[in-house]
Formats: sequence, structure tokens, C-alpha cells
Amino acid sequence: MTHDSPENMTGASHSENSHKNLNNWRSYFSFSTDHKVIGVQYILTTFIFFLIGGLLAMIIRAELLTPELNVVDRPLYNGLFTMHGTIMIFLWIIPFNAGISNYLVPLMIGARDMAFPLLNAISFWMIPPASILLLSSFLLPNGTAQSGWWSYPPISLQIPPNQPINGEFLWIVSLLLIGISSIMGAINFVTTIFWMRAPGMTFFRMPVFVWSVLSAQLLQLINLPSLTAALLLLLFDLAFGTNFFKPQEGGDPILYQHLFWFYSHPAVYIMALPAFGIFAEVLPAFSRNPLFGYRSLAIASLGIALVSIFVWVHHMFTSATPSWMRMTFMVTSMLVAVPTGVKAFGWTATVWKSKLHLETPMLFAMGGAAMFIFGGVTGVMLAAVPFDIHVHNTYFVVGHFHYIVFNTITMAIFAAIYFWFPKITGRMYAEGWGKLHFWLTFIGANLTFFPMHPLGIQGMVRRISSYDPQYQGWNVIASLGAFLLGVSTLPFIANIVGSWLYGPRAVDNPWHATGLEWTTSSPPPPENFEVIPIVKRPPYDYGDPKYSVVEPTDDD
Repeated sequence: MTHDSPENMTGASHSENSHKNLNNWRSYFSFSTDHKVIGVQYILTTFIFFLIGGLLAMIIRAELLTPELNVVDRPLYNGLFTMHGTIMIFLWIIPFNAGISNYLVPLMIGARDMAFPLLNAISFWMIPPASILLLSSFLLPNGTAQSGWWSYPPISLQIPPNQPINGEFLWIVSLLLIGISSIMGAINFVTTIFWMRAPGMTFFRMPVFVWSVLSAQLLQLINLPSLTAALLLLLFDLAFGTNFFKPQEGGDPILYQHLFWFYSHPAVYIMALPAFGIFAEVLPAFSRNPLFGYRSLAIASLGIALVSIFVWVHHMFTSATPSWMRMTFMVTSMLVAVPTGVKAFGWTATVWKSKLHLETPMLFAMGGAAMFIFGGVTGVMLAAVPFDIHVHNTYFVVGHFHYIVFNTITMAIFAAIYFWFPKITGRMYAEGWGKLHFWLTFIGANLTFFPMHPLGIQGMVRRISSYDPQYQGWNVIASLGAFLLGVSTLPFIANIVGSWLYGPRAVDNPWHATGLEWTTSSPPPPENFEVIPIVKRPPYDYGDPKYSVVEPTDDD
């Protein structure tokens, strides 16, 4: 693909002003209501926490190189895996998706901004203090929270006496703030998508990425209040002497599990749906084919969201769950494979017999989609009650989960960064460094997370810092893969920073893509479009000689 075709130079006249307005690094450290600035603020902030969470993971894997406990003590190890999981879910993937969605959704639907710009800014600025509060728990005398990212009682209520401010307390308060931020963001996204679309932008002219964001944010609105309530009740038990979840006082810890997983299983799809949307944007652009089964893939986004509301109990098959409930939720958990299968079939058919352009975004998208197939198969296995009971609380679950959250979602995130980097910065990245980043990441991810599956089947339980020597071989491979993953971020950081500062100027549409965001300058002007476009074509009309999907109008 070339980067200098004539039809992509239409925004050059106002591109320079856009660079002056939005390519000033100081703007990203200020309070702004521009959705593009807020989007980049989310992206940069969450990447810092990706690095922190990754560093914690490397310490964990260093401990697991040998069967003996020889790197950190057990309380610190418990804190490391608790904070690693918390950071990667609540301060990396979910807020990153909010950031990239913030940047792209108004551009993709032809809007000037989000529906509630001030609320949008407040949603972001709740994240830094919440994250600082979370990390500050490392400085406490007894350290950070040590009960896992799920924080089950009664373990999460076992705190040292006479320490009202403790790691668990800070963990709960931090997650409450992050949750409130997410709820406000969800209100903003749903309102924007429903009411801010450009003329002619019907629901079935929206890109699948917008459908994915809408589905994920509807889940936030429906399910996140459950987690917020659970955390509030846990905070009352911890700090104010109530007995909601204390079994010795007549409380019910299983109730906490229901409240927690009612949100935290759909949270997997809140994280995954935007990744599926990214695949739907990148794969057609680099295969030059229309997205196969566009309407089916759009509706499948809502289908995934709907079914995922009714699957939470499959995390509780060993929690004294009655047989009828096990069978019911086994069926619903397997049912979610139907709409996700529709997605995977659509991606495969899109690239089938195409002349693929294997630039970096395409490599990450294809790699992430391929590894999702494996993660999806192991997910169906875990939905089956007998198999789930056999591997419950083992490394098989850890391997499956990371094939989704890293090998699928984080790979999709990197695809998105490379794909929209020219649009956001007005610069082109270095393709060679991007491909090096992909191969280091792809190899490192599979070396790290595949060995966890045989370890789990053989019986190695998770959340332990010392283990039976028979498991060391696979653990050495997993740890070396984790160190390779850590190294893989170095060419990425060098590429992105160097290209943003010194990379060649990008034209407005370097990939010849068909979305509305590619019809404006790179980076876009403050109000996104010179005039609001009128949409007259479906998305993904690759191969049509009538290339343009919009016509400008003077209606503002």
C-alpha cells in the first residue's frame, strides 16, 4: 500500500492547522473537553499502567522459574498477582478501550464531539487519582491487597488489627472510583451513538467497531452497578463492622461471588468486543475486501452482549452451586460461542483468497484473531461442568484467560495503535520496527501462555509461589516467554515515540480505508470535519469504483 495517492490528499489544505492544534504535546497534559485529546490522554495513561502491570508479571514469572520460593516472600507474591490482575483489567484494557473509542467513535459517526464533553473529561480525570491511590498501597506497612483481583471474602476481610487504612481498603476505594468513571463514560458513549450520528448514518451504516463499542457500553450500564454494590458492601464489612459477607457472623460470601461475577464475566466481553471491532476495521482494509456478513457481525455484537449477561455462574461451579444451576449456566456459557463463531467466520471469509497487505496492523489483527480461536475453544471446554471442575483453580484457567486478554485483546490494541497512528499523530511509524514488535510479541505470547494449559491439566494450581518440581519444565518455558514479552515492548516504544516526533508526514488516508475518520485531515481539526458529512454508502465498500462513502454538505 502506498502513502501518497492523489485521492488521499484532499485534506492537505487544513492539515497544517490541525497539526498546530492537536499535535502539541502540552495539550495532552491539560484539562480538555475535546474527545480527541481525552482519547489520547486515556491511551498514554493506560500504557504506563500496561508497563507497570507487565513489570509485576515479570517478577511473578521470575519467582516461578524454580520450584522454590527464592525471589519474593509469600505476602508480596500475593500482592503482586493481585495488583497485576487489577492493573491489567481496570487500568489497562478497559480504560484503553475507552480511550480509543473516545477518539474514534465521533469521527466514525460524523459527529463534532461526544454528547457530554465535560462529563467525558471528568470520566478521564478520575482515573489518575484512583490509580495513584491503588499504587500507593505498596507503601503501607503491610503492603497492598493480597486477595486477588476478585477479592473474595472472607480472605479479603482478613486484615491486621488496628490498621483502618490498609491495602484492601485502598483497593476497594480505587475500584469504586474507576467504576464510577466507567459508568459515566458508558452513559456518554450510548448517548453519542444513539443521537449524534451524521445525516444518513443509519445503524446499519455504522462501522462494526461502533457496534462493538455500543454493545460493550450497554453491558457497562447494565452490569457494572452490581460490582459497585458488592464493593460498597465489602467496604462496609471491612471498615464499619457490618456482616454482609462474614460467614462467622451470619453473612453470605457466596452472595459476593454472584454480585462480583455478574459484572466480571461480562467484563471479559466489555474488553473483547472493541477488540472484535478493531479486527473488523483492519482486516477489510488490508485485504481490500468488503467485510463478509457485515449485518451478521454487527448483530452478533449485541448477541454476545446479551448472552454474556446470563453466564456468570460458570465461575462458581465449585461454590456449592446446585446441579440445576450448573446445567443451566453450562448451556448459556456454551451458547455465547454462537455469536462469537459468527464473528470468527466473518473475519476468515473476509481475508479468504484475498491479496493480503501484511503491514503491521494486519499482522497484529490476524495474529490476534487466530489466537482468539484457540482461546475460544478452551473457553467452551471450561464451560463444560465436568472439565471445569477438573481444572478449576489451575493454570489451565490462567492460560485460557490470557489467550483472551493478551493474545487476543492486547494484540488487537496494538493493531489499533498502528492502524490509527497516522490519523492521531499525522506521522507514519517505521514499518520494520513494527514487524519486529509483532514477531517478538507473537512468539513471546505463545511461549508464555500455551504451557499453562498442560500445566493445568497435570494439576498445577494457580496463585502459588512454590510448586512440585515436576512442573518446572513448562514453567521455565513460560517464564522465558514472559521475559521475551517484556523485551518486545522496547521496539514498540522506540518506534512510537520516534515516529511521533520525527516520522514522515502521513497523508489523510494512508491505508485507502473507507471509514469517515479517513475523510478528514491527519490529525483531524478541532471540530473533526469542515462540514458535517452526509453518508450515502454502506461501510467497507472496498473494490467499488465509486470509492467515496460521503458527500459534504453545508448543513452544520
